[in-house]
Amino acid sequence: MERITWDQFFMAQSHLLALRSTCTRLAVGATIVRDKRIIAGGYNGSISGDDHCIDKGCYVVDNHCVRTVHAETNALLQCAKYGTPTNGADLYVTHFPCLPCTKSIIQSGIKNLYYAKDYKNNTYAIELFKQAGVNVVHVPFDERKIDFLSDEKVTLYLSLLNELRDKGATSEELAPYEQKVEQLFGKHILETK
Repeated sequence: MERITWDQFFMAQSHLLALRSTCTRLAVGATIVRDKRIIAGGYNGSISGDDHCIDKGCYVVDNHCVRTVHAETNALLQCAKYGTPTNGADLYVTHFPCLPCTKSIIQSGIKNLYYAKDYKNNTYAIELFKQAGVNVVHVPFDERKIDFLSDEKVTLYLSLLNELRDKGATSEELAPYEQKVEQLFGKHILETK
């Protein structure tokens, strides 16, 4: 397994946090970092003690679920709760922030925002980030980089493809499977067969 970059490492942390989300509409995770050290994390979910969307359904008002606190806000509130300053810190989030989260991010002093996926990127939010001098960077997240079993999976898939080839499967018959393996693991995988 190759070593991942810092951006991929912190983005992986945000994706891991998103797995704790209790929102049924979109799972989001956020990680606040200072000097390459994680200082807080959050995911979108209900306030402590309230019903969760996964249990009671979303509470939608004006096309927005009002039951949950967004991941970015949860991470910022964790810092506030425990007295950890956010001024000058970096924020890694799985999805581009909504407008209210954008305002909180700016007010908290976050200097660099890294996001993995575009999601309803609000033009006013983009403008506010520019005005505030927040550096916004799109960092596509490559899930293949954190697959702890990728070597074993590649070995299995290549063995199966080779066995099918040995049993007479044609190149045309194997092509869709080889394409899927390439999608899952990268083009360099099949070059090693």
